Amino acid sequence: MSQQHPAAPAPRSAVATVAAPRRDWWRDAVIYQVYPRSFADSDGDGMGDLEGIRTRLPYLRDLGVDAVWLSPFYASPQADAGYDVADYRAVDPMFGTLLDADALIRDAHALGLRIIVDLVPNHSSDQHEWFKRAVAEGPGSPLRERYHFRPGRGKNGELPPNDWESIFGGPAWTRVTEPDGTPGEWYLHLFAPEQPDFNWDHPAVGDEFRSILRFWLDMGVDGFRIDVAHGLVKAEGLPDLGTHDQVKLLGNDVMPFFDQDGVHEIYRQWRLILDEYSGDRIFVAEAWTPTVERTPLYVRPDELHQAFNFQYLSTAWDAGELRTVIDRTLEAMRPVGAPATWVLSNHDVTRHATRFANPPGLGTQIRSAGDRALGLRRARAATLLMLALPGSAYVYQGEELGLPDVVDLPDEVRQDPAYFRGAGQDGFRDGCRVPIPWTREGSSYGFGSGGSWLPQPAEWADLSVEAQQGVPGSTLELYRSALAVRRTHPDLGAGDAVEWLRAPEGVLAFRRGDFVCVANTTGESVTTPAYGRVLLTSGEVTEADGETKVPSDTTVWFTRA
Repeated sequence: MSQQHPAAPAPRSAVATVAAPRRDWWRDAVIYQVYPRSFADSDGDGMGDLEGIRTRLPYLRDLGVDAVWLSPFYASPQADAGYDVADYRAVDPMFGTLLDADALIRDAHALGLRIIVDLVPNHSSDQHEWFKRAVAEGPGSPLRERYHFRPGRGKNGELPPNDWESIFGGPAWTRVTEPDGTPGEWYLHLFAPEQPDFNWDHPAVGDEFRSILRFWLDMGVDGFRIDVAHGLVKAEGLPDLGTHDQVKLLGNDVMPFFDQDGVHEIYRQWRLILDEYSGDRIFVAEAWTPTVERTPLYVRPDELHQAFNFQYLSTAWDAGELRTVIDRTLEAMRPVGAPATWVLSNHDVTRHATRFANPPGLGTQIRSAGDRALGLRRARAATLLMLALPGSAYVYQGEELGLPDVVDLPDEVRQDPAYFRGAGQDGFRDGCRVPIPWTREGSSYGFGSGGSWLPQPAEWADLSVEAQQGVPGSTLELYRSALAVRRTHPDLGAGDAVEWLRAPEGVLAFRRGDFVCVANTTGESVTTPAYGRVLLTSGEVTEADGETKVPSDTTVWFTRA
């Protein structure tokens, strides 16, 4: 892999990071995901960068979040928007330099914000030095043992080694041309062909990633979000799955390449490293598991700190379904003492303002704009519900502006690799990655001075930060108010339970101490008791004679204190 780079700043492992000093901050943290290429562009090349993020850190502090999670900014050919890493210790020039990363971390800490960086341990880029040498050296190269190279099946090795399919579509195997020009061995890639999977049974892979962890911890980062945390270990012998359309089984069935028990020993080793460092730093798992009950295995006390709750993200705006997943999540996390996490949007799924604008059952990648007014109303209500739940919450950049997905991007501008491969993910992730608007005017609504790498809709001028800042009732001000209340109300934040209250059908109502949340998921107004003083509401409510009339698709926060 890459050598240590001389441009790296001096290690700071002995110095505690200066973000908020309270311990176990991550148990109730609100963590804001920044997609670097789409957040802010400092040099006018149409692509976001680290310096752009650094200049916008005060905005994130004022929004009220606790930490910032950065999607990958490592050196990469960008075959999958940086999730194909060529050098884990270098910043891609499109985003800046290691010195820019150091300045970003320092400035964030000075503002009381923590920085979590993406780590991609399941696979590398095919331009990684290990992989390039493995191919160049031919069969028998020791470097091939660090990936999954296998001879093909069939008379002349012309068939893939097994029947596994790529998440992005097509076979999960690609055949290499050997140094002598002949068709040769195949290598495994659960995602794009440019993303060969590491063989975590080889000790050199584990050694290298432990070194990478230390490199970034020495830089001062406060933790890591682990990409495909469930995928590092493959079943022994790489057995056939025996079925097609395998992507449809993800999250529902046990797969020989996902959620294997061997991943947990890796994370126990990593936890030992993290615990050597001061500053209460954390690991967050992107772990797609077949059931809610499998997720807690990743967050046992000697492993990771948090795991994304994808079951919650994929739940429809329906009171019964939401209550079921909330109960199951809290029950599953309680025995291991880990906080639940709640998330509505990220860089891989259609923004929830658009998902909720469409009928349920369409999945998490949707091409239809739907009823945008309805979607925004439900998105605002869903946000207040999420932020009222016990545990930690994640906010994806731009959701605080109520941004919808851009569903009508021209085919010629799309860059999602899954879009160009059949039978895999739908490939419409570009719609949630369009650069966010900061101002009403300009070539990219304040994103940068030179346009944006994906076109922004004209209506985004009215959704910009400038258009919403200080405007009562705007979605931006709703988020700011909600995060301020969440930070100060003694009954919000960390916890492991809610007390459900009787409520009309289609309505969720629960108590946490002196705090009560009521969420009306129906299409009609409902009347509930006035549970105290109204703290915040996602829509207009009326109160009279000890009762509260809650409009359709609206959430209300009450307090008795």
